[in-house]
Amino acid sequence: MSTNKAYQTYQNNSVNTATGGELTLMLYNGCMKFIKQARKDMENKDFAAKNTNIQKAQKIINELMVTLDMKMEISHQMMPLYDYMHNLLTEANIKNDLEKLEEALGYTEEFRDVWKQVILKDRQQKYKQGASI
Repeated sequence: MSTNKAYQTYQNNSVNTATGGELTLMLYNGCMKFIKQARKDMENKDFAAKNTNIQKAQKIINELMVTLDMKMEISHQMMPLYDYMHNLLTEANIKNDLEKLEEALGYTEEFRDVWKQVILKDRQQKYKQGASI
């Protein structure tokens, strides 16, 4: 098995066995990756690649929006923030605005960091419960 094929298998398995929280974390990380690549593309004046990477980041934000559980209060607070991030990316793409791209990246990093803490706390609680049984 080639190294690339092994890596693809590993990636597929990690996605297929991930919890909902871990999948959300993967989405945030992917979004950050595409925004950072779009920033490089913008700096290198590779506007076609910038457009592609911003659109990939926007698709991830769309996915985050459609998977919100609107029965939960926090979802009603997250939806306008995701919408704002999506609009920032649109503006950044249309106007080649690095500041708007950076702002979107900042929100994505913040949400990812908070989400990471939620997952860690959840794991700690599950581990404590498992240890006490």
